[in-house]
Amino acid sequence: MAKSVPVHCPTCRREHSFTPPTFPCACGAPLTLPVLPGATPELLAQRTWRDSWVAVRCPACDRQDQWPRPEFGCSCGTVVRLPVQPVRGPAPAADDASEPVAPRRPDFRPLAIRTERDAVAAAERYLRWLGFTDVRRTGCGAAPSATGVDLRATGAVARVDPTTLPTTLRDIECLWLHGLLDSATGVCFSLAGYAQGARARADDLRLPLFVVDLTGAPQALNDAADELVRRGAG
Repeated sequence: MAKSVPVHCPTCRREHSFTPPTFPCACGAPLTLPVLPGATPELLAQRTWRDSWVAVRCPACDRQDQWPRPEFGCSCGTVVRLPVQPVRGPAPAADDASEPVAPRRPDFRPLAIRTERDAVAAAERYLRWLGFTDVRRTGCGAAPSATGVDLRATGAVARVDPTTLPTTLRDIECLWLHGLLDSATGVCFSLAGYAQGARARADDLRLPLFVVDLTGAPQALNDAADELVRRGAG
C-alpha cells in the first residue's frame, strides 16, 4: 500500500493525510505516483488538458508514461494539485531542446452503443478523453435529457442525439444558447448525422459537431470539432 504524505491546504491551513494513487503500468507492475512530501501544493483554479497529466517513470521497467496528476479536495472547498517528483533522464536533443514537450493523449477507448444510455455514456467518455475531467450528466438518469443538454463540464455543454433522424437546426441553436448562457462551448454528438441547415449553422457558430457510430467512436465533422480534438479542454 502506498505511503501517505502530508498535505497543507493553502486556504484554511489545515494539514491532511493524502495517499498517492497507484496505477497499473503496461508492464503489469503497480506504479504509485511519487508525490513530493512537504512540497507546496498548487491551487487549482482551472483545469486544462496539458496540466492534468504528469510524466512518471515506472521503477520496474523504466517506461515513461503520462498519468493523471494527483489532486486533493480540502473540506473547506479548496482543490489543490500536488507536486510530483520530476522524471530524471537524458536531456532532449539540441534540435528540439527549445520546443515544449506536450503530453501524449492516450488512445481513446470507445464504448459500444446498444441503447440511448450507451450513447450518452460514450459521449461522456469522449469528453473526459478530451480533458473535461469534471463532466457530469444532467437530469435524473442516464438517458438523453429533454432540455437539449445531456452533459455539462467546466467549459463545455453537450447534446447527445441517439435518434435515427438527423439533428435539426433548432437543436443546434438551442445547444449554442445553452453554451452562451454557461460561457461554455456547445458540443453535439449525433448518431444519424445532421440536417443540411444544422451543419451550416454550426459552422457559422463555430460549434463542434461529431458523428458517432455504433462502436461508440466519435468522428469530428467540422473545423470546430477538429480544433477541439487538437487542443482538448485547454
